[in-house]
Amino acid sequence: MAFSWGGGLGAQHLLFLILLHTAWEVGSGQVHYSVPEEAKHGMFVGRIAQDLGLEVGELVSRLFRVVSKGSRDYLEVNAQNGILFVNSRIDREELCGRSPVCSIHLEVIVEKPLQVFHVEVEIKDINDNPPVFLVKQQKLFILESRTADSRFPLEGASDADIGGNAELLYKLSGNEYFALDIHTNEEETKSVELVLKKSLDREETPEHNLLLTATDQGKPELTGTAQLLITVLDANDNAPAFDKSIYNVRLHENIPNGTLVIRLNASDADEGVNKEIQYHFGSLVLADVRSKFSIDSNTGEIRVNGNLDYEECNLYEIKVEAVDRSSFPLTGHCKVLVKLLDINDNAPQVSVTSLSLPVPEDAPPGTVIALISVFDRDSGANGQVTCSLSPPGPFTLVSTFRNYYSLVLGSPVDRESVQTYELVVTARDGGTPALWATASVSVGIGDVNDNSPSFEQPVYTVFVKENNPPGCHIFTVSASDPDAQENALVSYSLVERRVGERPLSSYVSVHSESGKVYALQPLDHEELELLQFQVSARDAGFPPLGSNVSLQVFILDENDNAPAVLPPHAGISSVTELVSQSVAVGHVVAKIRAVDADSGYNAWLSYELLPEIGFGRSPFRVGLYTGEISTTRALEDSDASRQTLLVLVKDHGKPVLSATATVSLSLVENGQAFKTSSSASGGLGKSGMEKETALMDVNIYLIIAICSVSSLLVLSLLLYVALRCSAPPKGVCGPGKPMLVCSSEVGSLSCSQQRRQKVCSWDGVTKNDLMAFSPNLPQPPGSREGGQTQEVVMEHPGKVSPNSYLLATI
Repeated sequence: MAFSWGGGLGAQHLLFLILLHTAWEVGSGQVHYSVPEEAKHGMFVGRIAQDLGLEVGELVSRLFRVVSKGSRDYLEVNAQNGILFVNSRIDREELCGRSPVCSIHLEVIVEKPLQVFHVEVEIKDINDNPPVFLVKQQKLFILESRTADSRFPLEGASDADIGGNAELLYKLSGNEYFALDIHTNEEETKSVELVLKKSLDREETPEHNLLLTATDQGKPELTGTAQLLITVLDANDNAPAFDKSIYNVRLHENIPNGTLVIRLNASDADEGVNKEIQYHFGSLVLADVRSKFSIDSNTGEIRVNGNLDYEECNLYEIKVEAVDRSSFPLTGHCKVLVKLLDINDNAPQVSVTSLSLPVPEDAPPGTVIALISVFDRDSGANGQVTCSLSPPGPFTLVSTFRNYYSLVLGSPVDRESVQTYELVVTARDGGTPALWATASVSVGIGDVNDNSPSFEQPVYTVFVKENNPPGCHIFTVSASDPDAQENALVSYSLVERRVGERPLSSYVSVHSESGKVYALQPLDHEELELLQFQVSARDAGFPPLGSNVSLQVFILDENDNAPAVLPPHAGISSVTELVSQSVAVGHVVAKIRAVDADSGYNAWLSYELLPEIGFGRSPFRVGLYTGEISTTRALEDSDASRQTLLVLVKDHGKPVLSATATVSLSLVENGQAFKTSSSASGGLGKSGMEKETALMDVNIYLIIAICSVSSLLVLSLLLYVALRCSAPPKGVCGPGKPMLVCSSEVGSLSCSQQRRQKVCSWDGVTKNDLMAFSPNLPQPPGSREGGQTQEVVMEHPGKVSPNSYLLATI
């Protein structure tokens, strides 16, 4: 048993392999073993794992295996200990014929990381084939007149072995007339000739029976025999003779039938019919040779009669006899050696063995995808094959051994860009013209979880009416994942947080598969105007990837709160207001204050004085939007001294909700009013007067503070607008009329008291403008409730509630 570690790869591949070394470790040498043919099953060949430098304990986990070219597995490896052994009978002659070198090529493959090693097991020849004569009995006819040293060709033996096991020695059984002469021609073939040592005498011995023995040089020696039956003929002086004993002819393979190979010419010194010659193939010419060539018996022309294939047989040995026409014919012998010249008539053969398909898209450069072997039956340059890969892409071919290539990943791949690569491997030989063959390789890219689910936009704005039914669907989030299978299976969940003192999950939920967002309870605009939260989308890959999206849920107001009248005029019983009969027209005698928990139009209140049944025209009115009760005319003595007014307070929602305020008025003369006021004040005592005085002082201070803040705000806004309009970088300033459109269910509300002012706009700057306005209110003549109304334009970078607006009344 012999073992050796072979040399490295060619220099032409060294640079490329160095570049790939970080990602793909490939065997840079070759392991050689040898084993004799006919070895028994289980015979030890070598410790292949140890010789390749692999850890025996990792062989199973790294999927250690051996792949051999061919249909039969002559050799097998134990995956537990890495020992190579004989699996089935190996017949060298059956496997390689008479090739001087016979070996089995193995590819050893391990993974994690993927490595490919090349192993050659040489099959040593043993002397298991004896020499064989194709013709067991050879017959010769020799005239008794033939002179000593005449030569007669014999059919030699053949041995299926090679080397010394096929070196043959010939021996002739003992006799006094014949001897053997062995010589080797330029084609390294041996010729066996029978040499006549002395003249024959037919009358004394008409026949000679001899035994020809061939012995090889193997150990042990094996022999083969053939019978020689020699018949001695009477008369005839001269046999036909050829110009040469051996003729050498070179022909190209695949030449057409009928092509002339050679014209033989033999001569005979006799006269008459004894000089006439006919040509024949020798009796020892094989049937295969007779099927390829034909000979004209009269002219001696040998022509092609069948297909000549260099790859099938490149040398033909034809023995030809020239026979005269005498009654006792004499024969001349020659040998024609026809050597075929190879032409490029065989296209390369390509075989692809897939190893790792599909290829994970995160596979590092240098990963081996497949093994490719090429073969060309031609010889010389016609059999030299080079491989190329098309189309250009992330894959390349690396030559790992003679006629063996590896399909290697050269650069990263992305399944989301290209899912499958259709590659074509082209094998081209070096003949003229060149022949080629192609093999298609479909390389699928396996998905890995390298893409997170993504939403179309980072933030979604949702508008939901309050008082929604529990469990109603308010929105659907959807995320896409370009990965495949479970890596693209997206599930949704809430990013939990607290909203005030309650968890977010008590307000909303999200369906894990569909992404539908549900409100779990009725939402109240008065409690929560804006609900902000995040929904997480996560795939099912390993490791899982995810992303979040923000939702802004604006809760739209509905008119679900009636106006509430503030004391002292709330309810049926209320404080009686004293009114002097001498007050002027338009004098405010009381004011109704009411609030509404809603917002927008739903909180915009108006006041209406309900008419009294049985009374004439009331001397009082109420301000539509101020709630101030004032006189409409001078009070008369005919007016009732005590009057009860019912004021209807209602909002502008749909449906309209309202409340009622009761105001009791007592008409007194001027002096009575003063006395009543004084007596009431006296009844209160000193402490009451102090409290009233303090209350009046606080009101004065509040009024001053409110006016000061309002004035500063107006001045600041005017100064800001003036600075922006004085030197704008881009845009045009021009007069405009501000108009506010309120986004609510009531509709649009336009400004009534509009004043022309400068409005500036700049290109490329996004702003949300909030305008203050006063509604178009009907005002009765002489009323004071209208007051002065200013319109204020504010720029706010943030978002404004869709139901919010600003009323500034000064």
